[in-house]
Amino acid sequence: MPAFAWKGKNRLGDTQEGVIVADNKEAAVKALQRNNIKIFSIQSQTAKSGAGFGGKVKPKTLAIFTRQFSVMIDAGLPLVQCLEILAAQQDDKKFKSIIEEVRQDVEQGATLQAALSKHPKAFNDLYVNMVGAGEVGGILDVILQRLSTYIEKAVKLTGKVKGAMTYPIAVITIAAIVVYIIMIKVIPTFTEMYDGVGTGLPAPTKVCIAISKALVDYGWLVAIVIVAITILYRQYYKTTAGKLQIDGIYLKLPVLGDILRKVAVARFCRTLGTLISSGVPILEGMDITARTAGNQVIQNAILTCRDAVEQGRNIAAPLAETKVFPPMVVQMVGVGEATGALDAMLAKVADFYDDEVDNAVAALTSLMEPMIIAILGGVIGFIVVSMYMPIFNMGSVMGD
Repeated sequence: MPAFAWKGKNRLGDTQEGVIVADNKEAAVKALQRNNIKIFSIQSQTAKSGAGFGGKVKPKTLAIFTRQFSVMIDAGLPLVQCLEILAAQQDDKKFKSIIEEVRQDVEQGATLQAALSKHPKAFNDLYVNMVGAGEVGGILDVILQRLSTYIEKAVKLTGKVKGAMTYPIAVITIAAIVVYIIMIKVIPTFTEMYDGVGTGLPAPTKVCIAISKALVDYGWLVAIVIVAITILYRQYYKTTAGKLQIDGIYLKLPVLGDILRKVAVARFCRTLGTLISSGVPILEGMDITARTAGNQVIQNAILTCRDAVEQGRNIAAPLAETKVFPPMVVQMVGVGEATGALDAMLAKVADFYDDEVDNAVAALTSLMEPMIIAILGGVIGFIVVSMYMPIFNMGSVMGD
């Protein structure tokens, strides 16, 4: 997402400035206004930093950096020296330059939060705000340790879903390539052989031959259509309305939609619980949680709940009204609010849904394997039988 540099005053009248990441300028303005920031100026900023895939730091690299950082701070090393050591041992050149820039800013008197906020592609709002809370509270080492644990669990959760989808996608892709080669290379040979046959061809054979001819004659058009659909999908998904519609469809998919919902719920609980336990104000924490939700439907639900909390309501009731979160989550949040242990309750819910994702992914994998084998076997079997049916028919005619 794009980054926006802003300047303004907080509710106490203190002048502040920073960088916020949002879908667009309007969303950035609304997020700042919700935090009672009176904006003087806000403009788009081209991020100076970028590392890893897509210009971002790999989560695993960031987790290792954060854990090492927390150990050094806990050992009593000065902040600048910690950053200097971490930069020197960093293998990723782009991330190394980011750490060096952060060190220079801190050395010149900037807070660590302000220095990190200049690199939104490396350190997101969650990271920056938690570090800020740690600096204010004098518990930076504890906050960094929580951050590293959070990032590691987030990587593990995402890896579970990706791992479950890697096998079926790989099998389907390879099978599609094999079928395509058969249709454009093998079937035409049979077509030439059957051209001299006087008897009519069976219907399945005619279907295979027709598909083969279409792929041979118009294969380029099929490729163009697939590329065009992919580009249009990506462009539409970048819009707020498109993201909302597509994410809503994802959540309604059988089996997979349930997994995506559980992943989103686990991320919501883990993020908000970590922010609250780190001392980040609840409204600001819900803003950050919404922006890191990963699903527009979930994001809108969190922001709706956030607005209700700002008006004086508790979290559980508006959370239930969104009809996005499972009843168990709502009830656990309500208990956490009533007992004053919301952060601990959210952590327990996140752990529960991590296990639920494990079970759901295992069930999906065991379900998809026989389905893929059956479908691919049916397709290959249909092609083989349809191509040999005329030969069987000719044998019967010659026998008669």
